[in-house]
Amino acid sequence: MVAMLLNGSSDYSGGCASLCSTKNSIVNGSCSGVACCQAPVPKGLKKLSLEFTSITGQLGRLKKDNNTPACSEAFIAEQNFYVFSTADLNNTNRTSPGYRPVVLEWSMDGGNCEEARHSASYACKENSYCYNASSGFGYHCNCTKGFQGNPYLRGPSGCQDIDECSTGRLCTHSCINAKGNFSCVCPLGMSGDGLKEGSGCNGISALQISIVAGLALLLLILVLGFWTHLLVKRRDVVKKRQRYFMQNGGMLLKQQLLSRKVPLQIFTSGELDKATNKFSDSNIVGRGGFGTVYKGTLSDQMVVAVKRSQRVDQSQVEQFVNELVILSQVTHKNVVQLLGCCLEAEVPLLVYEFITNEALFHHLHNTSIPLSWKDRLRIAVETASALAYLHLAAKTPIVHRDVKSSNILLDMSFTAKVSDFGASRPIPRDQTHVTTLVQGTLGYMDPEYFQTSQLTEKSDVYSFGVVLMELLTREKPIPDGQIDEVKSLAMHFSTLFHQNQLLKIVDSQVAEEAGMRHVKTVAQLALRCLRLKGEERPRMIEVAVELEALRRLMEQHTVLKGEEEPLLPLLRNLSCGGEMNFDVQPSSSHDVIAKDESMEMILLPSSDLSC
Repeated sequence: MVAMLLNGSSDYSGGCASLCSTKNSIVNGSCSGVACCQAPVPKGLKKLSLEFTSITGQLGRLKKDNNTPACSEAFIAEQNFYVFSTADLNNTNRTSPGYRPVVLEWSMDGGNCEEARHSASYACKENSYCYNASSGFGYHCNCTKGFQGNPYLRGPSGCQDIDECSTGRLCTHSCINAKGNFSCVCPLGMSGDGLKEGSGCNGISALQISIVAGLALLLLILVLGFWTHLLVKRRDVVKKRQRYFMQNGGMLLKQQLLSRKVPLQIFTSGELDKATNKFSDSNIVGRGGFGTVYKGTLSDQMVVAVKRSQRVDQSQVEQFVNELVILSQVTHKNVVQLLGCCLEAEVPLLVYEFITNEALFHHLHNTSIPLSWKDRLRIAVETASALAYLHLAAKTPIVHRDVKSSNILLDMSFTAKVSDFGASRPIPRDQTHVTTLVQGTLGYMDPEYFQTSQLTEKSDVYSFGVVLMELLTREKPIPDGQIDEVKSLAMHFSTLFHQNQLLKIVDSQVAEEAGMRHVKTVAQLALRCLRLKGEERPRMIEVAVELEALRRLMEQHTVLKGEEEPLLPLLRNLSCGGEMNFDVQPSSSHDVIAKDESMEMILLPSSDLSC
């Protein structure tokens, strides 16, 4: 088979010949003239005609002698698309031929661009340009950069302007569209081409400057607002503290301190907030009927006890201030020292020295290691000495009104310290008593005071008598949870004493260490303190002297178990019916309480204890 490509009807432009041979001579993938041939279509053709001629004259028929198929199909396809296969010889379908891709390279006739521009048939319309065809024949048209459409048409279908600003973000900031072009604009204060794929815009724009300035201004307003709020809040706090200070008698206290030259420090609420970590619950060391006690550390590292007192009755501010001044003058080694106060809080805050070794109550009732009788007797002497000191104050005697073992603190050397003066009241020297609302602790309270509301120094004597019984027995004044079922310690102790059955209630350690004669002497003193009529009770100074005498006798005479040497005759003069005379004449020219030295002279008994 011979295939010829004709340019028009007669001009030969190319072709190929395919010879039919045996099947064994046909090679798959090879289209080189055996069963298949191919020829390139020459460039520059303006017309294309195909002519096929059979060399053997048997087109489309099989050779009967060697069973070789005749050539039967011809087609035009894209270069390198078709790959010959022997199977194609058997799959020819002339009625429904298969379609294969064809690429037609075309161009406008009329010469090259230079020639065509001068021709009336020039095909390139507005907003387009001409370029020569790659085949060397004719030319092509294309839309100018910035335009799109059909370059061979006019009007809306032709080349129209492209709005680059709407098709994508080509600029870093502003984009301005122009006919066939666009431009990028940098903000004021910045320079560059503004293109994302170019140098962009460099520098600081006016907008950025405005934003930074606005943020700075906003920050300044917020800071000023915060400080204004803080100042207003602080001013309110200061005003509130000033109001509390005046309400709690602060100015009156200042006047008293200046006139009497009392060494009482006035703390600010800020100092005590810092000292107690804002009155954290973890710093609570005690609670009572007259306030809560917190452990605190001052700025000079001094450890103190800060007590939140009860709210001050406005009708009793002057009395409260006077009591503060009086308590600040108490300087006894067995009295917890009042260091200062703070009146800027809603309730007054009192600052005392901090005692580290718990209360006597704890060492009597909440520990498995009991105190020796020697220590208990010394604690009793020290406590009685402190109470006698308060009752013999130079200008205004002080009645504690809540003497109990939990208000007797012990330091690391087990020295007694009388504490908690929340219920204490001064009694003018020209009065025998003051009438008050009844306050105190059940089991320790003077029954005469409970019935009459008349407070005297003998009320403290009664309460101390109960403490003395606690020291002897290690029993609580009121058994826990059995108030209605069991007698109080005072009643139970008195009953057993008069039945000569003290051993049933006295601590066995005390009986063994001191001897029953000694125990009986202390028990008699305790029962004298508990007499129902206050006038029949001994004065606190008398109790202190008798206990001091017993303590000294304990040091001079070792009391052995079962020893028959009588102690009572040695103290017969101290327990005689006549009243003991102690001439205490403090100087009237001073408003302060006698110092420890003068108190010690009062407490030491003379060598002659006769009545």
